[in-house]
Amino acid sequence: MHYHDYQDLISNNLLWVKEKLAEDESYFDKLSQGQKPPFLFIGCSDSRMPLNGFTKTGPGELFIHRNVANQVSLTDMNLLAVLEYAVEVLQVKHIVVCGHHRCGGVEAAYKGNATGAVGNWVNPIRELYLKNRQELDAIPTEQERLNRLSEYNVIAQVANICKTSALNRAMQSGSFPQVHGWVLEITTGRIKDLPLPLEEWRELGIVP
Repeated sequence: MHYHDYQDLISNNLLWVKEKLAEDESYFDKLSQGQKPPFLFIGCSDSRMPLNGFTKTGPGELFIHRNVANQVSLTDMNLLAVLEYAVEVLQVKHIVVCGHHRCGGVEAAYKGNATGAVGNWVNPIRELYLKNRQELDAIPTEQERLNRLSEYNVIAQVANICKTSALNRAMQSGSFPQVHGWVLEITTGRIKDLPLPLEEWRELGIVP
């Protein structure tokens, strides 16, 4: 469905409400009772990344934070507040950092042409590219290099999650959520569950 006018959003909301009430007349009464989502999703702000759609989840099932190129900045108070609330109050069971192929933020970092606030924001991805430049430049096509950089970025952000004080407190308590790194393959709609270097992270003391 494509939206061509602002009013379409309001009209479609009314249609959605009617559909939900037709399925279950107490749907919104139940929804208003509170939330206990098992998942925290940290994703990219890209308009093609509706996480509820790709995972077939509904309201109340995902606690979501999104920003350009799914960054986990240890100085981002917005993200840190979301993370702390998800872990300590909602007690989520899983934290997923979800990036995607054909990400504009990753491409801008790779090409080094991002400016202003966006340039500052994606600079960690630029540094990630430069750190792995020899390996990435050996990949045959630019799109494959960008896809791989997106995956590197996700893994780096999962590591950052594990370095936060909220996760450290949870780990010390012995009860903490599992962390995961996903990449959405835009051309197929499939989610790629990335292997994480957990043994290496254990040796570094990032995870117990």
